[in-house]
Amino acid sequence: MKLAHERRMQLLALAAGAPAVAVASWMLWTGDYSQKVQWTVTSLMGLCWVGFAGAVREKVASPLRTVANLLEAIREGDFSIRGRTSSLDDSLGEVLEQVNAMGATLQEQRLGALEATALLRKVMEEINVAIFAFDGDSKLRLVNKGAEALLGRSMERLLGETAESLGLEDCLRGDLRTMTRSFPGGSGRWGVGCSTFREGGVPHQLLVLTDLTRPLREEELQAWQRLVRVLGHELNNSLAPIKSIAGSLANIVERDPLPEDWKEDMVHGLGIIGSRSESLQRFLSAYTRLAKLPRPTTAAVGIAGLVRRAVAMELRLKVEVAVGVEAMVEADADQVEQVLINLIKNAVEAAQVTGGGVRVGWERTVVLAGARLAVWIEDGGPGLANTANLFVPFFTTKPGGSGIGLVLCRQIAEAHGGSLELKNNNGSVGCTARLLLPLAAGAD
Repeated sequence: MKLAHERRMQLLALAAGAPAVAVASWMLWTGDYSQKVQWTVTSLMGLCWVGFAGAVREKVASPLRTVANLLEAIREGDFSIRGRTSSLDDSLGEVLEQVNAMGATLQEQRLGALEATALLRKVMEEINVAIFAFDGDSKLRLVNKGAEALLGRSMERLLGETAESLGLEDCLRGDLRTMTRSFPGGSGRWGVGCSTFREGGVPHQLLVLTDLTRPLREEELQAWQRLVRVLGHELNNSLAPIKSIAGSLANIVERDPLPEDWKEDMVHGLGIIGSRSESLQRFLSAYTRLAKLPRPTTAAVGIAGLVRRAVAMELRLKVEVAVGVEAMVEADADQVEQVLINLIKNAVEAAQVTGGGVRVGWERTVVLAGARLAVWIEDGGPGLANTANLFVPFFTTKPGGSGIGLVLCRQIAEAHGGSLELKNNNGSVGCTARLLLPLAAGAD
């Protein structure tokens, strides 16, 4: 049978004093002492021997019991109990001090965790999106008030249901980013966010459904407001002078007798009316082009051929082509070629102002959306004076410009899943247009 630690300490203390007690007893009983003295001294010596051994046992066991009680309290989650230390100069005092410090640290951490949990629950209750947490078996383990309202059921009735029974299985697979669906608590277009987390070492999935109906309606309203402002501005620019000149011509005709130069005034006024009418017609035609851009019909297309055909269309200036690695892009060849023609045309017009040149090239790059092909057009012109309005429809600094060229180019790029940006060159004159296009399947 294995002895307890304190019992072993007591036996070791007894063993340590046994030789001295044995020698003293031998000397006492073999010496010339009376029997009364022998028994008295022997009893006193035995009591001291056993008493000091018991004291050693208690000195060893008591601190260990204190530490054990402290650790037991910590294990049970009670971090308020502290051990009393008489001195920090010995190892026992250091042990108790470290245990007390550990309890204080854990108490602070638990308080922080409780506060964070309370804040999280409050946010989940107040947030106006539906939040679901599913375990590894796709069973619902957590919902907020938004999710309860969306599904039209209380938390008690929802917990334990599977994603399939709730009609959310396709959302958990991560196949959807947006969806149009009807729920008991509402219908419309929803944004879908899905991520994973671990709780107790078990993987869980967090699903967030955001109602996009109101934001989309607000965006639609803002788009209509911007459209009305643009249309109203352009129509007023044309109709105001037409109305003024028409009134002036009416006054001339009503005079009796007619002025001698009435024919010249009529011809001049009608010419202005015709010019402003043509300008208004061009504006409406440009808007029609912008509003009726067809969706791209994509196929694998070699970028080198697209660039060379676009460069061949420019006869005013020799455009340098920096040939890169041949790559295939997933694109509508006609639309992308038109984008390249427009960008090269703008670059040549800018370069002619300063007598600079134009270079075109391409390279593979990696962005957040994945691998892309970047086509760049660099010019040696004066650079961009107003970058804030580059893609504002109908804004132009060119005499006779329509203000939709760059807007169409970016619209085509984004319809292909790419992007278009223009920025001034660092440390040199001119600017660079950078068109990003998706690589064809198998090309990356």
